[in-house]
Amino acid sequence: MNQRTEAGVFDGRDPIYVQIADQIRSDIVAGRLQDGDQVMSTTQYAQTYRINPATAAKAFTELAGDGVLHKQRGIGMFVAEGARERLRSARRESFLADRLTPVVQEARELGMSTDELLNHIRKVAR
Repeated sequence: MNQRTEAGVFDGRDPIYVQIADQIRSDIVAGRLQDGDQVMSTTQYAQTYRINPATAAKAFTELAGDGVLHKQRGIGMFVAEGARERLRSARRESFLADRLTPVVQEARELGMSTDELLNHIRKVAR
């Protein structure tokens, strides 16, 4: 079960329910939550972070709608089978499109060759 206990963790610009959903997604991608793991209940989220239970419920509804979590009636919410791989795949696509492509485009504008760019990537990736 996700045991996050830090107070004041939801201080970003996005709505709290989005931050909760993003944090659960990140925990799954990083392997802190595995397929089949139970996540904190909406009541636990509300008590731990001093938020409205409806806010946590909205995050869980979004994650369930995306197939990241599934509900077992009377027991709680669990990480769906294959959620980690689906989230990692989506993040890889987003990383390439949103982060790497602009870097490559800027490198071209700076007159860098593909080999120069690849050599730097290999050097940094070691």
